[in-house]
Amino acid sequence: MGMKWWNNKRSMALLGGIAVLGSAVAGCTGGDPKPGADGAAPAKKPVITVSAYDRGQVPQEEGTIEKNRWTEWINEHSPVEVKWVAIPRNESVEKLNALFAAGDAPDLVFEYSAQFRNDLYVQKQIMPLDELIEKHSTEYKKLMQQYPALKKLGTKPDGKLYEVGRAPGLQTNHVLFIRNDWLKKLKLDVPKTTEDLYKVAKAFAENDPDGNGKRDTFGMNISFIGEYTLDHMFQNQHWFVNKDGVVEHAWEQAREATAFRKRLFEEGIVDKDFLTDKNGQKAKQDWINGKLGMYAANVGLQDFPTFEAFMKNNPTAEPIPIPLPASSFGQFSPILNVPFQMTAVVNAKAKNPEAVIRFIDFLVSEPTAKMLNLGQEGVHYKLNANGCPQAIDPEKNRKEVDYFAANQMLSPVLFGGKCNHDLKYAQYDPAKPIEAAFLNAIKLAREAYLSKDRPMSSLTHVEWWPALPNDLVTIRANSLQQVSDTLVKAVVSGGYTVEQAVRDAKSAWEKGGGTKVDEWLKAWHAENKGKAMLTEDMYK
Repeated sequence: MGMKWWNNKRSMALLGGIAVLGSAVAGCTGGDPKPGADGAAPAKKPVITVSAYDRGQVPQEEGTIEKNRWTEWINEHSPVEVKWVAIPRNESVEKLNALFAAGDAPDLVFEYSAQFRNDLYVQKQIMPLDELIEKHSTEYKKLMQQYPALKKLGTKPDGKLYEVGRAPGLQTNHVLFIRNDWLKKLKLDVPKTTEDLYKVAKAFAENDPDGNGKRDTFGMNISFIGEYTLDHMFQNQHWFVNKDGVVEHAWEQAREATAFRKRLFEEGIVDKDFLTDKNGQKAKQDWINGKLGMYAANVGLQDFPTFEAFMKNNPTAEPIPIPLPASSFGQFSPILNVPFQMTAVVNAKAKNPEAVIRFIDFLVSEPTAKMLNLGQEGVHYKLNANGCPQAIDPEKNRKEVDYFAANQMLSPVLFGGKCNHDLKYAQYDPAKPIEAAFLNAIKLAREAYLSKDRPMSSLTHVEWWPALPNDLVTIRANSLQQVSDTLVKAVVSGGYTVEQAVRDAKSAWEKGGGTKVDEWLKAWHAENKGKAMLTEDMYK
């Protein structure tokens, strides 16, 4: 249950970041990148292929994810000519697997899934980069010197560097919203513990908080991000915990999380069709339509449309992020965006890896990062009195800049200090009530979740999990699917107890060879806990 570390897809919707390397970028912030402009690169430029996440958000007048104002600007100013390969965001692993199998994978592959990148390493589908970076890089080499964690995280068990990434700084990602107006109406307090959470959710479902005289509201969502968020409350993310310095399987945490879900399900506090809501769209619509008291979701630039739609439908509502309530295992925070994130690998069959490295340098350079993240100065943004970027016309930026943000996956921290966390929110106008409420929600989420006193519950971030040996990958996938299915059955089947489900799940895990995974991870942690990036390192 939940977004476990072996999954190939990350649901976490990550916030906008960017840029990559930069030799030969002098003056590259000039020029207005227009859709359809002639950006043909000189013939002498080497040609490389690069993947691009396609979220279906490119306005028709801007072109496609493969050809738009930003891809043409890149080809005009980059030291290489890029041919972009569209990768559907929600099916990225499947699409990339098919391309690798056919021998058609891009030279430079962007992918957020750490497990998928680990699999490519185990399958020898990607190349080591140490010598290439040493000989052909200036900008990314400098970035690794500034942030040694990038080298640490990009290095695989054979001691060689295979991944490149970015240093966006610790940021919020998932958030638990609550209807503060409903709390006031029902004379309830913000829940501090999971037992409080149960009581508040029950009241939201049973006591007619929307005042229409019907029982047609739910206490909270437990599908998609709601599932992951509840798991974090019970320290049940990724199935393993660090107990007194030793890694062990989180069977007790799984038991408590499953029992809590079952309680919500059986009392009708949550949508009983939650299992069919695999991508969270039903929960999102329930929230927008004013039928959810608590909503676990993404927070940030990419989810402003949901926030805006909710406020337009519920103009008197007061949605506020709250800290996750404490369980018997402690108090934790939902999934965060890591301060250091590996995002790209180079295809082992790339014909011109030196050109790929030069392109990485171009992307991580500050001029490129500013352009792709903010747009053109004087057209899309200006500097405010504090010297921080401020959108000139937010609506223009949404149409002309934001759609390419998902492909800015090698962005370092560019501005630091007071501007850093506000860059992607520069387009929002605090004079407009909905946008002011959204900015306040971002502020409250940071206060609630960016604290080492309420850390993420997992041993390490999903982005930082180690690569399992090849012989354990199949065991892990098959056995954990059986475990997950067994525990879900306990939630939705009245006569099947949680205690029995946990016994059956443990048996399935052991019979499937899962104890080999337990032993490997325990040994890995004992050997690497002073070297590997663990959750506590996120807050240093």
